[in-house]
Parts: sequence; structure tokens; C-alpha cells
Amino acid sequence: MRIRVLLADDEKMILGALSALLAAEEDLEVIGEATGGVAASEMARKLVPDVCVLDLSMPDKGGISVIRDLRHAQPSIRCVVVTSHTAPGYLASALSAGAWGFVPKTTSARELAVIVRTIHRGARYVDPEMAAKAMSVGASPLTRRETDILALSADGAPIDTVARRAVLSPGTVRNYLSKIAGKLEAANRHEAAHVARRQGWI
Repeated sequence: MRIRVLLADDEKMILGALSALLAAEEDLEVIGEATGGVAASEMARKLVPDVCVLDLSMPDKGGISVIRDLRHAQPSIRCVVVTSHTAPGYLASALSAGAWGFVPKTTSARELAVIVRTIHRGARYVDPEMAAKAMSVGASPLTRRETDILALSADGAPIDTVARRAVLSPGTVRNYLSKIAGKLEAANRHEAAHVARRQGWI
């Protein structure tokens, strides 16, 4: 039985090349190609592939959000994230969302085929260098709520605007952001957002 694979990447050239190379493997069948996360979610629900290969960053919906969608809608689908973002926080977020694999875009199509087979058999796969980097840095010191509030303020919006987004009072948001800056040893919320982005925590 062939392993049914769905691919999602907003870079059409990469998507086409990867599709052709994986389809050349005798035991793999590429049943769908999506150029965005929304299309990937819809396609996966309809086609129910064995494995989804997802780009981490896509304009409409990233790979991690797609994984969260499918974890509830089609829990039998196993997802592997392929990304150029190597910050440790992205790996932690992907695994927390339910990813079965996490590999860099430097992975060859032949290596990816082996990883797809591994995941299909029920084993997880994380690129060793990415795993080592994540272990050396450690987990985010922020709580889920703190992470959400920092993400809501990361575009530099005024406190009142952030408060409306978070459905909190401005004073509560200031307290959160002050605590966040302290945890990240940042001078202010803008520097805190920069640190968190660099580590892949937001």
C-alpha cells in the first residue's frame, strides 16, 4: 500500500519540485498540493492523507495552526513540519501542537521520503541539530497567557489597543508586559518581543 502524502508550501517552485521528487518514490503518492495553510486544512479534511508535509510559515495560516486544526478534525493524519526557521521555540510549538516530525528545508527529498516512511510507521522524527539547539536553549520562561499578550503587542500597538485585543484593562496589560520584560531581561516590551521572536516563542 502506498503512503498518501499532502504537501503545503507557499513557494510554488519548492512545492512543485518536492512533489515531483516524492512522487518518484514507488511507495509514496502525492495526493494534493496546497499553496497556503487554509487550503492545506481544507484539502486534508477532504482527502485524509496519511502524512502532511507542511511549511512552517505561510501567509494565511502557518503549519502549526494547520496541525492544530487537523489534530481535532482528522487525528489520524500525521504531520511533519519543514522549515527554514531554526529557532528552538518553533520546534517546541510544533511538537506541542501535535507534529510528528520537524526538519529543516535543507533536507533532501530522498531524506524526506525516509522521514515520511518513519512517521507513517508511527515513529517521530526531529532533526538532530534542531533538537540539540532546542535543548541547549531551554523552554520559554513565559506562560501561555504572557506569550499571547506579548504576541498581541509585538507590532508596537499602543497599550489601549493591546488591552482591547486581549480583552483586559490597560493596567493589567502594563503589568503583564512589565513582568514579561523582566523574565526576558529586556528593557521594554519592544525588546522583549524581539527576544521572543528570535527564539521562536511568538
